[in-house]
Amino acid sequence: MAISLLVTLSACDQPHPPGEGVSATLHQTDTQGFERATELRSFHFPADHGPHGDFRDEWWYVTGNLDGPKGQRFGFQITFFRHGIQRGKRPGASHWAGQDAWMAHVALTDVAGQRYLSFQRISREGVGLAGARAEPFKVWLDDWSIKGAAEGGYPWRFKAQQDGIALDLELNPSKPPVLQGDRGLSQKSAEPGNASYYYSITRMTARGTVSVAGDPIPVSGLAWFDREWSTSMLAPHQAGWDWFSLQMDDGTDLMYFRMRNTEGGDDPLSSGAVIAGDGTTQHLNLKDVALKALDSWASPAGYDYPSSWRLSIRPRGETLIIKPVLADQEFRHDARYWEGAVDVLDEATGLIKGRGYVELTGYAPGPVEKSGD
Repeated sequence: MAISLLVTLSACDQPHPPGEGVSATLHQTDTQGFERATELRSFHFPADHGPHGDFRDEWWYVTGNLDGPKGQRFGFQITFFRHGIQRGKRPGASHWAGQDAWMAHVALTDVAGQRYLSFQRISREGVGLAGARAEPFKVWLDDWSIKGAAEGGYPWRFKAQQDGIALDLELNPSKPPVLQGDRGLSQKSAEPGNASYYYSITRMTARGTVSVAGDPIPVSGLAWFDREWSTSMLAPHQAGWDWFSLQMDDGTDLMYFRMRNTEGGDDPLSSGAVIAGDGTTQHLNLKDVALKALDSWASPAGYDYPSSWRLSIRPRGETLIIKPVLADQEFRHDARYWEGAVDVLDEATGLIKGRGYVELTGYAPGPVEKSGD
């Protein structure tokens, strides 16, 4: 659920201080000309991997954990965002302008090297600089891309490189897409339309190379693909969210997002899902989950993030301990948020039983849009 990462892309050609715009687009009240997620819909694949231009915002998001042949471990993130600036052709508009602005984030956590590297690119859609299509599937910004096979299927290939860092990975699904929320309609606040259409491929095999300082390292592991589109999502009382995507060694996957209100409590629309090895899905609501932060970490700028958690899934009688592999996995560009690789431990035994990713938003300052319409 990469919704935290959007900035006000309609002004993407102007500089922003770090942290500005976190969550802003998701609170915007200007929804004129765009559809909103108000009712159930049918999902069709691969068509829904492609763009949904009638909605203002959407994103394609992949995270994963990878291992190298000499004990190396890496976490990675790639996210592409589309933000609709306008609908309808403006008279005399340049081909460079386009109706959409695009942003992409790439991050690499080098566990052995104890370092986190992150990069951002922003572009208008004009003249093919960025975009997305359904068949054959491709989403790109400059030479960063996720691209499907020529016949429109798998594997997907993810490629990105910058400043001596490169990722070249093939992704293949091990499970079918999971429709999050109510059959794919994920309500984020009480107002009708403050929702997204949301699906995930919670387990994909990942294989390829990671290059650090120009040296390619063969890697393999697991990835998670999230896909959402929306026009408005958050309400004035919502401050941010803690989002967990966990992949267990027994084949079970878990997604949970805790939506936080401005007074520090849990929003009743916090929700999640447990996906069994055979793809069977058990949806979770706030009453099914107990989440407690066990530690905190202060960023170089002095912003406090929770760090390590106890997560209890009541219907399963299961309690997990979630620990970051590196404390500093804060993305510090136009948006400021924490997004990092984690280990998952069984509380009873202390043994590692999985890996995953956690996203934390609303802990660093930035103008917040309020959905008051």
